[in-house]
Amino acid sequence: MKMDHLYQPYPSIRNTAFAKKGMVATSQPLASQAGLEILQKGGNAIDAAIATAAALTVVEPTSNGIGGDAFALVWVKGKLHGLNASGPSAKSISIEAVKEKGYDKMPVHGVIPVTVPGVPSAWAELSKKFGKLSLKEVLAPAIRYAEEGYPISPVLGKYWGLAYKKFREILNGDEFKPWFDTFAPKGRAPLIGEMWSSPDHASTLRSIAETKGESFYRGELAEKISSYMKEHGGFLSEEDLADYRAEWVEPISTSYRGYHVWEIPPNGQGLVALMALNIAKGFDFSEKEAVDTYHKQIESMKLAFTDGKAFITEDKDMPLSVDELLSEQYAKDRRDLIGEEAIFPESYELPKGGTVYLAAADDEGNMISFIQSNYMGFGSGIVIPGTGIGLQNRGHDFSLDPEHPNALKPGKKTYHTIIPGFLTKGNEALGPFGVMGGYMQPQGHFQVMMNTIDFHLNPQAALDAPRWQWMKDKQVLVEPGFPNYIAQALARRGHNIQVATDNGAFGRGQIIWRDPVTGVLMGGTESRTDGAIAAW
Repeated sequence: MKMDHLYQPYPSIRNTAFAKKGMVATSQPLASQAGLEILQKGGNAIDAAIATAAALTVVEPTSNGIGGDAFALVWVKGKLHGLNASGPSAKSISIEAVKEKGYDKMPVHGVIPVTVPGVPSAWAELSKKFGKLSLKEVLAPAIRYAEEGYPISPVLGKYWGLAYKKFREILNGDEFKPWFDTFAPKGRAPLIGEMWSSPDHASTLRSIAETKGESFYRGELAEKISSYMKEHGGFLSEEDLADYRAEWVEPISTSYRGYHVWEIPPNGQGLVALMALNIAKGFDFSEKEAVDTYHKQIESMKLAFTDGKAFITEDKDMPLSVDELLSEQYAKDRRDLIGEEAIFPESYELPKGGTVYLAAADDEGNMISFIQSNYMGFGSGIVIPGTGIGLQNRGHDFSLDPEHPNALKPGKKTYHTIIPGFLTKGNEALGPFGVMGGYMQPQGHFQVMMNTIDFHLNPQAALDAPRWQWMKDKQVLVEPGFPNYIAQALARRGHNIQVATDNGAFGRGQIIWRDPVTGVLMGGTESRTDGAIAAW
């Protein structure tokens, strides 16, 4: 792939970054700097990604934490590796047990939706398999930020304040007090520009570093987590933690106009992006800013997402296989439904019978696409006292309908929103990309890939281009900067277009492309948040 293929002009808020020795792209400048520090100390891209991810648990706790899940796509020595570090439900939980506690659907907050966290295991596995430096060296910048503190950046401060106001109204039980002690120690959220530190967070990171993650799953931290969960009627136990390890998996892909777009297999929702690309590749898109382009994009994503929500769960429980959902016949069947008017989506007829994303690359050709999250911002609202560990609420996505593919079961992994992406052509790696943000993620992947491949936009332009998000039925949310004339034309085609009041719902992305010939790195970072690229 020629890099000048991606130099086509498009109004961008920031300039595309170039470097040769290494690059880290993420949503927080301090986290990017942590990754660069590790690269300059002799670490590789994987070391830099771990350092960045750990730093993000400190400098962007509104989106992720030590108690969340993670996924990664790693390119090393000509091969792409996948890591699924999402955790299962507790072995003692069941639909009946949850209903006995008075719930008719999985709650959003509290101890019930907490699943086994995968983040510490992800760091340990990545370090063990591909890292050059010790985990102690790699986590040092994050520990320093937690101990010494750092000033709150603008977008971080905005969402921290919103989360505090929401939690103050809805989190009333004793089990939530440690969240307020940890993240609102002055009786309020920290203000933009104000210093914030978390000594407990630093101690936990140090314990994880010194034990290579063992203390979190089979040591002192595991004991504290399980004890607190038991005290407040939760299901997660020491045994659940002790039995967990992140899993290496084979990535899945689809061919799109001569490129291969890669995702993590289910239980992740990356399959949705691939399904949408498969449907869309049957159309010709000659112009980006055209109503027919947006109409067909939205309809393709609408159909893919409807099926994704209906079928995606742990692979063994899916009623249709990945191969079936990525087949040409499936894509044609869904494509044939797309006409000139917006349709009301129904799931494919079965055959009978809150998140941070980062990318890193080094001068050896190693590249990594990494994502981690607590879900819905701060997650469950449960913080383990004295540790700074905020636990995720991934279990909220389980269904309490026993007939649903994603029905709650003991020890099961739920449908998962966070997804890393990767792009290749032939046998060459072009690089990592991702867009975080709940159910926006596969939609962001889909739009960024089409911006790159169909419309030849450089990384920064591909990220800056106005986004849309299919919500449900015929409802489509568009950014404030979305072209008004196209929004009106889409409405005339039957789409229920709603203009967002801000761009917070449209995800946060990062991209790094590598020229296979020269090794030059080209990166873009998210203009919708405090995004930054650190490079040398």
